[in-house]
Amino acid sequence: MSAYCRSIWMYQPADSSGRSADGSVAPVSLSVMTVNVRAHLYAARALVPGWLERGEGYFLATASAAGLLTQIGSAPYAVTKHAAVAFAEWLSVTYGDRGLRVSCLCPMGVRTGMTQVPDDAPDELRLAAGVVAAAGDMLEPEQVADVVVEGLRAERFLILPHPEVLTFFQRKA
Repeated sequence: MSAYCRSIWMYQPADSSGRSADGSVAPVSLSVMTVNVRAHLYAARALVPGWLERGEGYFLATASAAGLLTQIGSAPYAVTKHAAVAFAEWLSVTYGDRGLRVSCLCPMGVRTGMTQVPDDAPDELRLAAGVVAAAGDMLEPEQVADVVVEGLRAERFLILPHPEVLTFFQRKA
């Protein structure tokens, strides 16, 4: 696969509520780790060696604003999205001088199936979707795609479709 791919777009819109049936915080499950972190690790393992041989490649990691901030109502989501951002940063620092370019997409709310939760969904899913919806503008996927293309052209590490995420992140620091 790495012989044919010059870039990779990774978009994992899956989520886990992070709560047990009794409402307590659930441990980070293997499925949440696989979707939010391991997918990046597997892709890098398959693609980075070929890119390093050629002296160029572009890795786009899809994380979330939760990877820079947090996610109310879902510890596993917050923790694994932080890990996705950290891995992208590690790739950039480790291989940037060998031609690997890395960007990390960190949107807040995007109008997808993940943020459009039915009224009869479990409380934790409605809470998480409500927090996302209340945090800022809900963007259309096409709007996010336009920002991604712009960010890749500029070779920005952080691609923030919601510019206010940078302000929130700075306040956190």
